[in-house]
Amino acid sequence: MQAVRRLAGGDPGMVADAGIAIAGAGLTAVAAWDPAGLAGTTIAGPPWLRALLPLLMGAALALRRRAPLLMWVGIWAGVALQDLITRHPPQGLGLIFVLFAGGYSLGAHASLRRAAAGLAVTAPVMALISRLGGVGMGLSFIPILAFWLAGVLVRARRRSAALAERNAALQRQAEQAAAAERARIARELHDIVAHHLSVVVLQAAGARASGKAAEAALEKIEHSGRQALAETRRLLGVLRDTDEETGLAPQPGISGLDALAGTVRAAGLPVNLVIDGDHTALPAAVDVSVYRIVQEALTNILKHAGGACADVTIGCADEAVTIEITDDGTGEPGNRAPAGGHGLAGMRERAAIFGGELHAGPRPGGGFAVRARLPLADRLPLRDGLA
Repeated sequence: MQAVRRLAGGDPGMVADAGIAIAGAGLTAVAAWDPAGLAGTTIAGPPWLRALLPLLMGAALALRRRAPLLMWVGIWAGVALQDLITRHPPQGLGLIFVLFAGGYSLGAHASLRRAAAGLAVTAPVMALISRLGGVGMGLSFIPILAFWLAGVLVRARRRSAALAERNAALQRQAEQAAAAERARIARELHDIVAHHLSVVVLQAAGARASGKAAEAALEKIEHSGRQALAETRRLLGVLRDTDEETGLAPQPGISGLDALAGTVRAAGLPVNLVIDGDHTALPAAVDVSVYRIVQEALTNILKHAGGACADVTIGCADEAVTIEITDDGTGEPGNRAPAGGHGLAGMRERAAIFGGELHAGPRPGGGFAVRARLPLADRLPLRDGLA
């Protein structure tokens, strides 16, 4: 058994296949060479046939996982060969073991189409044996079919379990990507809020120092601003990665898209950028999210769309900002997160933060499109992760 494990490379499935093949070949060999008939009906025929049958009918089981249809054809080739040479269909314990194990393996490890084709292979062999007077083989077709159906059911359950596990893994990845993007957004909002609070504190302190305003009011503004700044840093500062910059300057926004487009063009992706409307009065958080969504989409195109051209259109209106990024490439960006971002899940999370929506998918004429709408409101509807 240790030798079998070494030959199989330690793979439990291959070890099991080798064991089943050894058992099938052994039972067939005993039936072929044991005159006492310890394994049932003795196989008659010339010596070369009795030497070949254990290989065709028993050793073929070693292929039950890797090539189940070839295994099944080999088994039935041995059955047909014995019947043609000896005019006696094979019977006995060895044959039962081989056919039942082979039928189950065909159903469990072959695709449904191949499994059905393999089962159809038995029809001409059964007809040949029946024409030559072999009755016993015809009676064994029903249990073979039962084992085949059992294998098909096991394969279906295995595929269903694998699909459920894959969907669960994708769901976990999407949740992790959304959580990471929420953390990233929180860090950006922290920078924006901290920047503005710093300005408030400095202005209030300067006004109080000049003596041109009410001392008590300005002192209260300064005190409240300093407390808010400290609490903001204490609450959200733990979200900051140790390798990120800690400056308080606002993150890049729509005004930085020209530079971003130039960087992407230098990387080999032609980009046409159109910005419609006045973006200077946009809330800083929306401004940052527009930039990040465009950055993520262009990164996806650059990585997945091949030799494509990209069009970026930003529309700034009173009620919302619209974003459209399209390409004419042959590839299709997936949910896999490219370097420096979190893919489509992250972009959807950014849109949802503002109560907006984002749609991404293939275009009818080819290529891929990402379209988002970020509503503008007086309030910033933070989600649970940012509250």
